[in-house]
Amino acid sequence: MSPPRTPLLTADCVIVSPARGVLMVRRKFPPFKGALALPGGFVEVGETVEQAARRELEEETGIKATDLKLVGVYSDPNRDPRWHTCTVAFLANVPDEAEAAAGDDAEAVAWIKNFDGIELAFDHRKILTDALNLIR
Repeated sequence: MSPPRTPLLTADCVIVSPARGVLMVRRKFPPFKGALALPGGFVEVGETVEQAARRELEEETGIKATDLKLVGVYSDPNRDPRWHTCTVAFLANVPDEAEAAAGDDAEAVAWIKNFDGIELAFDHRKILTDALNLIR
């Protein structure tokens, strides 16, 4: 596939539970196959970034977001090794009792409390840091 002529748009979700930690997915496919990542993916034609964030969260974890709060826009041309992508990241509220299960292109899901020594895909550590700073 030839590289796109313009940046591709993605949406990512940060889900934080004080009791469980941060919900992460283990990527099933390259790039970053096997690495932990925030739930997210490409915006489809005809949907908003908010709709894409909700759809990707549900596809990858089985969880429905109730509210979204903007964390930021991340547009470093090198954030994705495949091509130039721009992501819109959200803090997503989910029900406390929500149970996550891997789906779509997620190999596994996990609630992580300590990220020391853990490599995250793309620029997700920056997104996670920004999101956690918003809620502190």
